[in-house]
Amino acid sequence: MAAAYYGGPPAAPAAPAPVAVVSPQFCAPYVVPLTVTKKAISLSDGDFTITDANGATVLQVKGAVFSIRHRRVLLDAAGQPILTMLEKVFSMHNRWEVFRGDSSNESDLLFTAKKSSIFQLKTEMDIFLASNTAQQACDFKIKGSYFERSCAFYLGNSSSMIAQMNRQFTVTNVLLGRDTFGVTVFPHVDYVFVAALVVILDEIHRERSD
Repeated sequence: MAAAYYGGPPAAPAAPAPVAVVSPQFCAPYVVPLTVTKKAISLSDGDFTITDANGATVLQVKGAVFSIRHRRVLLDAAGQPILTMLEKVFSMHNRWEVFRGDSSNESDLLFTAKKSSIFQLKTEMDIFLASNTAQQACDFKIKGSYFERSCAFYLGNSSSMIAQMNRQFTVTNVLLGRDTFGVTVFPHVDYVFVAALVVILDEIHRERSD
């Protein structure tokens, strides 16, 4: 079943140029609707399934059991690792580093994501590409309310939106206690990059709830 759209067509303009953070192969010339479903019960407390508009699994996220720090691996449909997400230990801003493949070497760092401020009433996160070593200005920003599961993804501090996320409510999800998010990725935007950000958002929210 196709993922639902929320709030009508996006009001903000799409990114003016392709946004290929992980790879250009993950940038489609059309809107990509994704459904991100988190398992209700997981030993690793971090298993997600990402499906396309036809319900086919395109990505999966697995967590490391009994890990000293949070580690999530994003896999393609065939089970091959695309990204490794690691939380920085003792980070006040809940900083996460994302690496290519199953690596955690600095040479494979793609981007970092962190809360814009320690104390927040609304969700706001800054994302810095690996090449942005000064980190004076973010390359991407997430704003919204994660408790309401409604967030928008922007290019830096601009009004150029690259994706939207909203919570989906279905009878099945409520009965099974699953969290499901509808994600709309704009044309020419790396959908694997956006999916990774959704997972990191959930991890930070879960820590705040705990």
